[in-house]
This record gives sequence, C-alpha cells and structure tokens, in this order.
Amino acid sequence: MSDAKLRHAIAFEAARLMYDRVETEYFTAKQKAAKRLCRGSVKPSDLPSNAEIRDQIQVFARLHEGDTRTANLQKMRVHALRVMRQLCRYRPRLIGSVMTGHVRKGSDIDLHLFSDHVEPITNILEEMGLQFDVERKQVEKHGEARVFTHVHVYDSFNFELTIYPEDKAHYVFKSSITGKAIERASIAELEQFLHAEYPDLDVDEAIAEQEEAVDPHQMFRLLLLPLEQVKQNPKYHPEGDVLYHSLQVFELARDAQPYDEEFLLAALLHDVGKGIDPFDHVGAALQVLDGLITPRTAWLIEHHMLALEYKAGTLGHRQRLKLEESDDFDDLMLLRDCDTQGRVSGAIVGTVDEALAYLKELERQNNS
Repeated sequence: MSDAKLRHAIAFEAARLMYDRVETEYFTAKQKAAKRLCRGSVKPSDLPSNAEIRDQIQVFARLHEGDTRTANLQKMRVHALRVMRQLCRYRPRLIGSVMTGHVRKGSDIDLHLFSDHVEPITNILEEMGLQFDVERKQVEKHGEARVFTHVHVYDSFNFELTIYPEDKAHYVFKSSITGKAIERASIAELEQFLHAEYPDLDVDEAIAEQEEAVDPHQMFRLLLLPLEQVKQNPKYHPEGDVLYHSLQVFELARDAQPYDEEFLLAALLHDVGKGIDPFDHVGAALQVLDGLITPRTAWLIEHHMLALEYKAGTLGHRQRLKLEESDDFDDLMLLRDCDTQGRVSGAIVGTVDEALAYLKELERQNNS
C-alpha cells in the first residue's frame, strides 16, 4: 500500500472509531487504526493529522445524518446563544464543533466561561431549571499539575462548560486539531454570525420558542436517577436496584428494535413508578408521565404487568382477549421478555445519560 493510501486508510478507520464513539481522542484513534491496518511499525509521517480525521468524520456525518445534521446545527447555535446570554457576566465564548460547524450525532455545545468560582455559574443554571454535574479533572502537562473544572449540562442539546480563571479571558487557546488559535465567538460575535449565516432566521423568536418548549428528557432523567437507591426483592430481581434493571431492559429492547422510539422509551421508563409508589408503580408512572409520552408508550407501560400474568397463564380470559386484540400486543410481549431477561447480576449497561442521548438522537431522526 502506498504511503498516501495508507494515510487515507488510517484516517478513515480512525474517523470511524470516533464517529461510532469507540474512541474520543484523536491520538488513540489513529494509533488503534494504524495497529489494525499495519502489521509492523508506522512512520509518524504516515499518520494522518487530526484535521484529516475530523474532515473524514464529517463525511460520515453527512452520509448518515443528512439534512438532520444541518437543522440541528442551527438549533444548537441558537441554543448556545440563549445560554450564553444568561451567563453573560462570565464572558462566555462558543468554541468547538458547534462554532466550526463540524457537528455529528451526540455532539455537545462547548462553552468557555471565566470565573474564579463555579458556584455563581451553577446558581444561574439552577435558576434556569437545568440539570448538571460538576467535574474537576487534574491534568499533568510539562511536569505541572492543573485542575480543570467542567460543568456538564443536560438539556435538549447537552453543554460542556469549561471554567477558567477570570484572568484567562484574553488568553489565546490553541486548537488540538489545527494547532492554531481556536475559533470562538462572544455573544455579540455569535449574534452577528447567526444573522449572516441564517438571514431568514428571527433569532429572538427562535430563542423564545426554545424557552417555551418543554424537554421531557430532563424529567425522565429526574425520575430515573433516584431509582439507583430503590432496592428490589432479590428473589425476583437478583440484579439489584431498579435503575440497573431498567438500563438492562433498555439495552435488550434496543438490540431488538433499535429504531422504535416509543418502544424503547417504554422499556427505559416502565418501572419509574417504583421510586414514587412501590405499591402501585404502574399507576404512579402513568400519572407522572402524563403528557410527556405518547399513548402507545403509555399503553405498553400500563400493561407490562398484565403481560407477566399473560405469560404465566394466570390472566383472565377477557383480559387475555383484550390484550390480544391490540395492535401492540406483539410489542408488549417483547417488552415482557426484555423485562424478564433484564435481571442479570454483573450485566454491562450504559448510563442514564447515554440512554437518553440515544433516544434524543432517535427523536431528531424520526422528526426530520
């Protein structure tokens, strides 16, 4: 294989690994790609640049996501401006893929903020009704250890806020992709950019629409996370807590019907009522989810315990007939199978946020 072809092949494989979220860092992605494609050692000159891999990732994004990617990019930029206005006192700067346009499924909105304290920022996020986690990460570089503060915000599009000291506001940050100064935009610069990029867009109207919209996924997250503390009878649930069980059921449902958003949502949320009323968890779930889920999802959740009786042969004749007459009977039986199988100690599952990210992306695809 010629040097040029090898370089392109490594870029392609590294981009695939990153697009599929197998790897998140350019260096490890290209090293793994080179190892897969080459038996011997690879010269540094044969390795593609980060920019080459990024461009190949965009090829995958355009191929697999189509017009959805373009529509999401506009919404993400508007959403970024909305949050930046709320955090204006901390001189926010939009950076990363939403700034440059190199978005793909699962991309976050990346902001730099400048404050000597994180609490005032998180107080504003709380006032906005946003859920978030604060992460402090220690990085060693040139023999010096530094602590970076990141705030992960969970919204219709997720944010990653990186908090720098106030005196770093004018510091020129370098891009790990190009080696040059990163592209970034202040509030005023982003407003100008939006008017130039989308001349037909009424920015203030678009922001108002976003503020009025309710993101049900935030409510789902609030309902799911406490389930980790809800223990179950080990006789029927040897796997442990309700959250672990729910994530197992979701994984099994996704393997069976990966594009059925309503079915997957029923699988993830079928037991949320156990954190509210363990004596009537079905009724509690339906009440708290009212208006947030479709009638089909609600029907699957409502009848998942009757499906257990159906499978056991203890359900009355009339109720059996009523279930069998439903167009969603087969899906109910499949949900029941996933519910029964999702009780394995030590099973590997994703996180709540990963499950919700999958569902949000699926929703965008289905609505495009």
